[in-house]
Amino acid sequence: MTDQKLNYIGPIPRMLAFERERPAWWRRIPLAALLVVGLPTLLALIYYLLIASPRYVSETQFIVRAAGQSTPSSLGVALQGVGIAPTQTDAFAVHEYITSRDSLTQLSRRYEVAEILGPQGTDAFSRYPRPWEGRSREALYKGFQRFVTVGYDSTTGISTLRVEAFRPRDAQALTESLLSGGEQLVNRMNERSAADTLAQARQSREEARARLSSAQQQLTAFRNREQIIDPATAAAQSLSLIGGLLAEVASLRADRAQVSSEAPNSPQLPVFDSRIRAYENQIAAEREKIAGDAGSLAPKLSIYDDLALAREFAGRELTQATAAVLSAEQEARRQKLYLDRVVSPSLPDEPAEPRRWIAILTVFASSLLAYGIGWLIYAGVREHRQD
Repeated sequence: MTDQKLNYIGPIPRMLAFERERPAWWRRIPLAALLVVGLPTLLALIYYLLIASPRYVSETQFIVRAAGQSTPSSLGVALQGVGIAPTQTDAFAVHEYITSRDSLTQLSRRYEVAEILGPQGTDAFSRYPRPWEGRSREALYKGFQRFVTVGYDSTTGISTLRVEAFRPRDAQALTESLLSGGEQLVNRMNERSAADTLAQARQSREEARARLSSAQQQLTAFRNREQIIDPATAAAQSLSLIGGLLAEVASLRADRAQVSSEAPNSPQLPVFDSRIRAYENQIAAEREKIAGDAGSLAPKLSIYDDLALAREFAGRELTQATAAVLSAEQEARRQKLYLDRVVSPSLPDEPAEPRRWIAILTVFASSLLAYGIGWLIYAGVREHRQD
C-alpha cells in the first residue's frame, strides 16, 4: 500500500516565509540625521514662519566727489583690479562716520534709538536688546551696527546706505538723519581743509601788511621830523634855483664887463659887484643845503631812499601775499568735497527682512552639509578600524 502525498498549491503563509515587516519610512531615518538636520530645520521653520518679526529697509544712494570730478574711467576701473585704485578715502570716511559712536550720539539727540530698535511686540532675537545683551551704551552701539549697512561700488563710486527698522517711518527717519550727518561731516572736512590751505597764505599776507605799515610809519616819522616831504624833490628844486642864480650871475658879469670896457670909472661897477657877490653868496648857501654838513639834503636823501625802498619791497610782498591768498582760495574751492544724493531715502511699503524661505533653506542646506561631512568622517573611521 502506497502512501499518498498531498501537495498544497497556493500562497505561502506569511508565518512560514519568515518575512519581517518593513518599518515606516520615518523610522528608517537615522537618529543623527534627525538631530543634525531635522531639528535645526524645524527650529528655523518655527522661528522664521511663526516668531520672526518683519523688518522694513530704507535705502539711499549717494556719491562723495570733489568739484569737477567725474566717474572712474575704464582705465581707472582696470587699475582698481590690480590694487592701484584712485583715492576714495573721503567716501570711506563718511562710511566710518555713519556707523560710528559719534553718529549714534548725534542720532540719539533727535530720536529714542533704543525704542526704535526694540519696540514692544517684536521677537527677542531680532530686536535690541537680545536676551544675552545689556542696555549699556556699548551694547546699544553694537545693536545699532546690526541695523545699519553701508556699501561701496568701486566701479561707479556710488555708496549705498541701508537701514532696517520695525516700522517704515522709523527706517526712513534714521536713514535721513544718518545721511544728513554724513553731509555735515563733509562740510566740516571742507572747512578744515580750506582753513589749513588758507591759514599759511593769510598769515604771510598779514605779516607783509604789518611790514608795509611799519615802513609807512617810519617814512611818515622821517617826514615829520625833517619837515620835508621828499628830499629828492627838494634837492631838484634847489638845483634848479642854483642854476637860475648861476645864469643871473653870468648875465651880471657880462653886463659889468661891457660897462667896464666902455666906462672903466662908471659908478655902476660897484653896484654890479655887489649884486654878483649877493648871488654868489645865495648860490653857496643853496649848495650847502644840498650837500655839506649833517643838516644838508644828502644824508636825508640817503635815509629817505632806504625808507622808500623798504616800503616798496613791503608793498611788493603784500601784493604777492594777496595773490597767494587768492590762489589758495581757488585751490580750496577746487578741492571742495560734495555729498550728492543719487537716490533719496525711501519709504518702504512692505518688509524686506527677514527673507524667511531663503533663511530656512540656508539652515537646511548647512545642516545637511554638516551631516554629510560627519557621516563621511564616521564611515572612514569605522572602515579603518575594520581593516
